[in-house]
This record gives sequence, C-alpha cells and structure tokens, in this order.
Amino acid sequence: MSDFRLAVFHTVAKRLSFTKAAEELFISQPAVTKHIHELEQEYDSKLFDRNGNTIKLTPAGNLLLKHAETVFAIYRAIDFDMNALQQKDKGLLHLGASTTISQYIIAPILAGFKKKFAEIELKLITGNTEQIEKALIDKEIELGIVEGQSKNQEISYSDFIKDEIVLVCHKDHPLAKTTEIEASALPSYNFIVREQGSGTRQVIDHALKTQGLNLSDLPVEIQLGNTESIKAYLLHSTAVAFLSIHAISRELLSGELRMIEIKDISITRNFYFIHLKGKSDPIAEKMMRFAKLHYNLK
Repeated sequence: MSDFRLAVFHTVAKRLSFTKAAEELFISQPAVTKHIHELEQEYDSKLFDRNGNTIKLTPAGNLLLKHAETVFAIYRAIDFDMNALQQKDKGLLHLGASTTISQYIIAPILAGFKKKFAEIELKLITGNTEQIEKALIDKEIELGIVEGQSKNQEISYSDFIKDEIVLVCHKDHPLAKTTEIEASALPSYNFIVREQGSGTRQVIDHALKTQGLNLSDLPVEIQLGNTESIKAYLLHSTAVAFLSIHAISRELLSGELRMIEIKDISITRNFYFIHLKGKSDPIAEKMMRFAKLHYNLK
C-alpha cells in the first residue's frame, strides 16, 4: 500500500469530506475517490458510509485511521531522528493554542523558534481550551498551549507561564475612579463574558465561588467569542469584563481601559503545555524547551 493512499484516506477521515480532502491535497476529487476505492478493495472493507453529501467512518475506517495516525507519528519521528544524525533540525509540528495565548503570547515565540530552526515547519490552529484539547485527543495536533486544566485522563499537562485575570472597564466608566470594590458589588454591574468552553471563563467562575458567588450571578450584557471583541465592546459600553493582563497591556498604558481591584479576590492561573500521555514528540519537546527559555529570559 502506498503512503500517499494512506495520506488521502487520513485527510478524508479527518475532514469527513472528499471535496475538502481534494483541495487540501491539491488533487482532483475523482482521484481522491479512486484512492479510497483502491484501499477498500485491498482490505475488502468499506471505509466510509455515504449518505447524500455526508460521510462517516465505518468500524473498519476507524480502525484504519487509528493505525494511520500511529504510522505517521512514526514517520515523523524517523524523519526527525535521521535529520538529527546530520545535525539538521527538520520536521513538522502541528500546534494548537487557546485564544488568549495565540493572540497575545505565542507570536514572538513562534518567530524566534523559526529564526533558530528554519527548517522545522509549524502549523498553528486556534480555538478555546476545550477545542484545543479535543484537537489533541483527535491527533490533529502534537502540542497545545491552553488556559487551565480539564484534568482529562488522556492528556499530560505541564506548566508554562503564569497569568492574572483582572476586572477592567472603559476610562469613562464610573468605576474608573475607584481603586477597589467589594466582591459583593459585582452583581451590580453588567458584564461581557466569554463563551462556554473558554479557559478564562472557567477560572473566573472558580475564583468567584471562593466569595460565595457564581458567574451566573453576574448580569450578562453580551457573550463574545474572543478577547479582541470584548475589548472593542468595552470601548463603547458601560459594561465591565474580566480579561487576561497579557491582553490589555497596551490599553492600560494608553489609559483607554482601567483596572479595578476586587477585595479578597486574586484570579491567577497557569498556562499549560498539553500533549497526549505516553506520547513523546521530539519537535514538541524542542518547542516547549524553547518557549520556557524565551519567557525566562524576558
């Protein structure tokens, strides 16, 4: 069986679309169909169930997908190790980062890594913590950086850097002249919040519970899917929001946004590297070492 046929199958299985697989592999859709048909003939097994324009993996397809991912992981390790013998850093890393990290932290790390390891190809996907963990479990990425831990038994977590989440408002908000408020006053203000599955949202809810509050106790003016949207909304609103200190450094320096302390509440968290338990990817390990060193030197 040729490796390319396996690659075609893997792409269709992950995208669940012959059309998307053809576009991603730069081949025609009939060529995709031909490769899948040849695999089905070779194993005398149907790999996909087709229902109109939708497809799903059969039990045989799921089994082949599991083995395909193992094979590709071995090929990646072989390529890396053989290049290492020649003192070459070469390979591919699929990386995932949750929204706050991808927008405000990881860009200089990736740029520095590429400068040092020019022949290592990086592919980054972005989503909330829940989505990045799912991508890791689905083996769409080898390494993730997320906000908080879900304690998923399939995932190994290791500390990266610390973060602080603070309450912020627009400079013209009445709270802007206040340095500190009681936690009990929080339900008096309208909030902008992140979506379910956001690591930031989970950490805030946990911190509020230490003061007998829940996130559900806070009046929600609007729910938005990323930090940039929240910051833009704050500039035209009398609402308040909890945001990562990493995300608002420019706005605090310019004075557009103001930070308000909450008595007896300190919302801190770690950002974590995540990888599958029992899986050791040499390029992922190289990236983790580089990222930790980068931040220790800042």
